[in-house]
Amino acid sequence: MSTAPLGSRPGPATGHREAAADGREWVVDAGQVWAMGAGLVLLVVGALLGRPDAALLGVPAVLGSAWTLVSRPGGRVRVDARLAPSSDGLHALREAAPAPEGAGGSGVAGHGDVSRGDRLETVTAVQTLVAGGSLVARLDLHAPPGAGTVRVRAIRPGHRAAEAVVHVPLVRRVDVTATSVRTGAQPLFVVVHQGIGAGRRSQPGREDAGTVLVLPKPRRVARLPLPGRLRGLTGQHESRRPGSGGELRDVHPFQPGDSPRRVDWKVTARRSPRLEELYVRRTMALGEAVVTVVVDSRDDVGPDPATWSGYHAIRADDATSLDIARQAAASLAQGYLATGDRVGIEDLGVRRRAVRPGTGRRQLDRVLQQLAALRPEGEPPDRLRPPRVAAGALIYVLSTFLDPEAAVLARGWRRVGHTVVAVDVLPRLRLRGLDRRHRIALRMVRLERQDRLAELEASGVEVVRWVDEEAATAHLQRLSRLSHRRPVAGTREVGAGHQVAGRRTAGRSR
Repeated sequence: MSTAPLGSRPGPATGHREAAADGREWVVDAGQVWAMGAGLVLLVVGALLGRPDAALLGVPAVLGSAWTLVSRPGGRVRVDARLAPSSDGLHALREAAPAPEGAGGSGVAGHGDVSRGDRLETVTAVQTLVAGGSLVARLDLHAPPGAGTVRVRAIRPGHRAAEAVVHVPLVRRVDVTATSVRTGAQPLFVVVHQGIGAGRRSQPGREDAGTVLVLPKPRRVARLPLPGRLRGLTGQHESRRPGSGGELRDVHPFQPGDSPRRVDWKVTARRSPRLEELYVRRTMALGEAVVTVVVDSRDDVGPDPATWSGYHAIRADDATSLDIARQAAASLAQGYLATGDRVGIEDLGVRRRAVRPGTGRRQLDRVLQQLAALRPEGEPPDRLRPPRVAAGALIYVLSTFLDPEAAVLARGWRRVGHTVVAVDVLPRLRLRGLDRRHRIALRMVRLERQDRLAELEASGVEVVRWVDEEAATAHLQRLSRLSHRRPVAGTREVGAGHQVAGRRTAGRSR
């Protein structure tokens, strides 16, 4: 049996075309036509030359080809593609090891023995977790009687296509996987399928699985810095304001409004033996932090500077700056929400994308959905005023800082007293293959960018480079230890009164 490339349409010289009862076309394989022709030639030659042995050689070929012409599959091949569900009922990306640097575009791969039809590949549009893993799809192959084999080819933009021939006894389920290091909305698979019967094959069919929204995977950060002031009367952080719920602040003479249960009788007996004055134990109040994560979605650049102009596509196995920003924002949001703090999201690119500060698991889901939906949308309008943030909020600005807008906003927030942390999400650059013109342009851009980051640090904004996650986590933990310290007598108050790395400062009361 001869085969043609999947997706090609056979011409008149390839075989005879007949329409199936349901309108789908099944084509007689060209090998069967040649077999019938050869059998007829042997029959004619054997009859003319009086050679029955030669004529008998042509009988099987003629009978087999004749059976193929009169019999055909009774339906069409159908493929149902969907995303494979995870164990918790959500659609998820299973974690996998990252691709080595410098490797080619990742391909779509099947699981198991393809000759047995165990696994292959494809997917439908659904929201998924988590980036940096394998996107698992599920194919339900339906073949009509008489067509026991289906050839399937899965194609995904930026990946190598995968093809397999699968034995399908009427219905067969196969799984498909493709590695992914990208987040956000992504095109999924296009599945081209073709049924193969006894001497026939169907016209190739095409199924488009649509797009999928890949959510960023948060990274656990043990400790995170706090803003200069905590809000509210509840929370898990000890404020510098007097109140209830925290550690001992001091012992003070009883005043109207103090609870009698707070009277410290030992101190009272020692300081006022005649009980002329009562002394109460005053504690620190508890509060919650308000954190606003500002993501700069105006550009999305990869590690290859040659692709920044937009004339060349970013490789599918390269994480972009927006992928890094989504992962960093998700990690920060998860860390603060886990301790009962309030987290909100602002987008510098599109004004309508804003998640108000909130708490709880549902807030984390909203944050992840919003982060996955961030993408550049044309030329962003100029902002007349910065995004609104709560008073005393801790602000994270996630940007590549390739232009001055994000840095200007960060310095403005710092001047009005906010604690600001600038998170640099520019990927680690790959300089191989750059010509002299690109290298000169890149050097100028990097010098301007370094000057912006230096100005941010000089204005009191902490700069954290997230491309190295281990170093970024250690930097945040160092800031956390400083921000959790109480004011030290004799130290100088700076801005909102927060303590930053490399500078020992005292803060006013939270």
